[in-house]
Amino acid sequence: MNNIILIGMPGAGKSTVGVLLAKTLGYAFLDTDLVIQEREGRLLQDLVDELGVEAFLDREAAAIGSVDCDRTVIATGGSVVCRDGAMEHLKDLGRIVYLQLPLEELERRLHNISTRGIAMAPGETLAHIYDYRSPLYQKYADLTVAVDRQTLEETVEQVLNALR
Repeated sequence: MNNIILIGMPGAGKSTVGVLLAKTLGYAFLDTDLVIQEREGRLLQDLVDELGVEAFLDREAAAIGSVDCDRTVIATGGSVVCRDGAMEHLKDLGRIVYLQLPLEELERRLHNISTRGIAMAPGETLAHIYDYRSPLYQKYADLTVAVDRQTLEETVEQVLNALR
């Protein structure tokens, strides 16, 4: 249980911060979005489009359940919190850090929402999924780090301070 798992909305910086955090700690880095793509042989957006959101979330949870690592920073997809089983598995693997970002900043950062592989049903907006997922991120997080307009290095430092 010496892994660090990053959760949060798409665009919160989980993958980018995760790589820097892993380098700082001398840990490995794992992006669960890439695990899903490798298992399924398709891009995330193609999976969401072909399967629909609910089936995609089930496939994502199965991929998360296959993760077994040590001394690794794990960056998850933003929708990982939508399946209890996936989150229970991640809790068994390590400490969960929620990278919390205000909706306004997410909207500023995300310009490719329709092609990024975000698990959104037709007609849903970023605000819809933000309102649905925010309480779930808080529920599962061991630690919460507010990340709003600081540099990547400052965010990594905040995460390290929170983990201490």
